[in-house]
Amino acid sequence: MKAATLRTYQTVHTWSGLLAGFALFVAFYAGALTVFHNDIAAWQNPPWRSAADADVPVHTLIDRLVATQPAAKNDFGIVLPTDASHAAYAFWQDQNDERFATASQLHEPRAEAGENELADFVYALHDSLGLPVIGLYLMGIVSVLYGLALVSGVLIHLPQLLGNLFALRAGRNLKRLWQDAHNAIGVISLPFHIIFSITGALFCLLGITLAALNTVAFDGKLYSAFAQATQTTPAVIASGTPAAMLSPEALIERARATAMTLGVTTFEPDYMHFVHYGDHNAVAEVRGLSQHTLGTFGTIVLSARDGRVLSTFAGNAYSLNGISYAALYGLHFGSFGGRTVQWLYFILGLAGAFLFYSGNLLWIESRRKRRHLDQPQRTRVMARATIGVFLGTCLGISGAFAATWMAVRLGADAGLPQRIACYGLFLAACAYAGIRPIAKATVELLIATAALTLVVAVADLIGNAGAFAQAWTPLTRSVLGVDLTGIALGIVFAGFARATARRARAGNAHSVWARSTAS
Repeated sequence: MKAATLRTYQTVHTWSGLLAGFALFVAFYAGALTVFHNDIAAWQNPPWRSAADADVPVHTLIDRLVATQPAAKNDFGIVLPTDASHAAYAFWQDQNDERFATASQLHEPRAEAGENELADFVYALHDSLGLPVIGLYLMGIVSVLYGLALVSGVLIHLPQLLGNLFALRAGRNLKRLWQDAHNAIGVISLPFHIIFSITGALFCLLGITLAALNTVAFDGKLYSAFAQATQTTPAVIASGTPAAMLSPEALIERARATAMTLGVTTFEPDYMHFVHYGDHNAVAEVRGLSQHTLGTFGTIVLSARDGRVLSTFAGNAYSLNGISYAALYGLHFGSFGGRTVQWLYFILGLAGAFLFYSGNLLWIESRRKRRHLDQPQRTRVMARATIGVFLGTCLGISGAFAATWMAVRLGADAGLPQRIACYGLFLAACAYAGIRPIAKATVELLIATAALTLVVAVADLIGNAGAFAQAWTPLTRSVLGVDLTGIALGIVFAGFARATARRARAGNAHSVWARSTAS
């Protein structure tokens, strides 16, 4: 490869990585936790401390919804609880916006689905940086830049790929060690990063892409064609004749039995959709999760009146459109292979976060003056931004866990406290990194993150000790797993703080990470 071409790819790799790296660190760190979405939900509301309305059956929720919001019966959904300690909730569209409510909230429905759920908040950070609408489009653009960084990085290192793949040359040249670790993690996990980049761009930019193609190439007909190709609800017209409906429990069992005949080994319903509820022509869709298949989410469409199967979108009955979308979703979130794949995706998520962190460190090390204590302004600004955003993200998410833990025990809604804690600690970390000497700020923020993560996990572990000693269930394992993972992450942060302090004390004095330069 010509030197000029190589320099071009290096420039593309560097700047696409830097521009996207800050947002991608948030997405990957939060995404690693999102892999255990249901476990975090169980941690917030374990079986021995149920959420409000957890004891309300689904059929009671539907009866109350139809009685209090009669206009909703034409089209509404029911999100089924993940376990016995959580409540089902309904959502529907009114004249203004979408509305969400559990059984006791129907008179005053909320505007957000999981506004009190920590697991949903962490997912929002992964999906859109916690920013409604604009954050989703921003992450789509970031995913495109991410793809450019991947392609250019492979082209840069392709000639030395096999020879240096597993080389971790430890020694006084810290930049070379960071470079080796960055390259090894990037190459080994490259197939997964390609998946994350492509699926992330598709999920986030689908709306904009459809709008552009609808205007440019499809003469305004794309939306209707797309809806017809992807929707699972059959077009039905209300008959006007009232009819008794089968219970949701009976519909769920009918859907599960039908799905099991289509080649899947499991079918765990998580969502129901009703059209023209109470009418002779009413339709019920039951969506369920199947493991060990790329088509992780399938849908069985039934008559809500008598349970007749109207259509199937699961297992070997998937359409090409359905299996394509389900495969993209399963590959992005790792929902297709049980615990083994979940742990693999968790490790890949943390490794991806390290990839962007190490990329910033390489940029800083490449541009520092080797024999000057006074480092360039740009390297000091990048160093401060790196520790502020990256460590602030970790500290903020740990703060959200802490705020949720306290709010639940005080009997308060956790939604507002977890957001105040997360965003407040993130902004505080960024400000702290901006005014404190760089080396000291790095060590102190790592210590704060380690301490907060450990305190929350240990406090929950001690508080639940009595419950852990009682009947052992899968949900108990989930709660314990979250606590033990929190302790492990706290120890890792503490190890980073120790290593960073040692480098600041005994490392190269001409580095932005040295105490002498930082002061």
